[in-house]
Amino acid sequence: MVLSAGVCTSQASYCSYHGLLEHLNLGTSNTTLEIMRPVKNWTTTTVVDLAMLLYGILGVDEKSQTVTGHIWFTTSWKNEFLNWDCSDFCGINELSVPRSKLWIPNIVIQQDASDSSSLFEDPWVLLHPNGSMISFARQKLTFTCSFNLYKFPFDVQRCNITFVSMAADVNTLVLRSAEDNMTLMTLSEQYMVTQGEWALRNIEYVHDHLSNGHRYHSALVYIVTLERKPFLYVVNFIIPLVYLLVLDLASLFISVDSGEKFGFKVTVLLSISVLLLILKDILPSTEVDLPIIANLCVAVFTLVWLSVLESMLVSFLFNLDQCCDKESKNCTEVKINKKKVTRSHKEPDEENEQVKPEQSFFPLGQLGDVDLLKLILDEVKAARQEAGSQRKSGCYRRVAIIIDNFFFSALLSLTGTVELHLLQPGNT
Repeated sequence: MVLSAGVCTSQASYCSYHGLLEHLNLGTSNTTLEIMRPVKNWTTTTVVDLAMLLYGILGVDEKSQTVTGHIWFTTSWKNEFLNWDCSDFCGINELSVPRSKLWIPNIVIQQDASDSSSLFEDPWVLLHPNGSMISFARQKLTFTCSFNLYKFPFDVQRCNITFVSMAADVNTLVLRSAEDNMTLMTLSEQYMVTQGEWALRNIEYVHDHLSNGHRYHSALVYIVTLERKPFLYVVNFIIPLVYLLVLDLASLFISVDSGEKFGFKVTVLLSISVLLLILKDILPSTEVDLPIIANLCVAVFTLVWLSVLESMLVSFLFNLDQCCDKESKNCTEVKINKKKVTRSHKEPDEENEQVKPEQSFFPLGQLGDVDLLKLILDEVKAARQEAGSQRKSGCYRRVAIIIDNFFFSALLSLTGTVELHLLQPGNT
């Protein structure tokens, strides 16, 4: 005789599910089985074995601090009122019973932030001859998680999924894991459908007790470890940021006289501002410590800002030097013209003037010598001023070159310091 799965050999008289339902008093509505915890002695603790399988990571929202994924979980417990001898019912060793006819442990997820419609519970419960019952459920679960985004986008997040029965205390109902940690991880990797931006690194469980101030409740906490895949952020964010910093360093080789240096630096500064706006849309505003990448953006933005100020100062000094050159040339030309006019007036007078030897002993002859000395002093002063203006005209340019070289060295050292800080083992 060939027997189907779930049926063993038997010589019993009852070989139908209807007979078994009548034997278990499940053919009609039984309020006792629906509302009462299935133990014969009320001091007996009901042990519920729970197994969770994570088979999809749909997304992570850093702003709202939530994770969305697909989970499949089974719960099993023992009903002391529902058991039978397999040999008495033609070897029937499994029976499907509607959930509405039985007492079901009320287990909720503490971090659940999803809609009620996202939970699908199997309307049937499997019943075995020894009274053990198995219930199945799946859910598109959105659960809260406290993120630590300091190492973003190279961060690893540990999120808790806590199953707890809020209606029963620890003396009435105890939650246990049906699988060990290695089996949980192996099954999740085997049945994982989608991970997206995140990769599942580990799943482990711990038993815990939660208190509401009056009594303790048994809790089963699954710790899910997720690691972000940073490649997209490296290509779209970090590399462009480094390129912009290199461009800003290279802009120091642009001549100030070309007039394009200042505009180029402002363009780089605006580009970094755009990257900061993109980062603002990703990271939550509740972070206490700025992530490393935010510190990098602020540091680069500050360096480029200082570079723009330095470019303005150098450009101002160069323009000031050019103005001094023009003023000195104009002053020199005016003095030369004055001298030419003065000499042209004096030469005719000297030709018409007849110098008498006897007048050299009088004060009038001495006044002519005084005028000559004054003229000599004026020429000496003019020569000194001209030499000073020539030295002064190149002074601002030299100061600008010194400032430019010093700032370039300082910017290189600061850039190296920032990179070394970011490449430290504790920051990666």
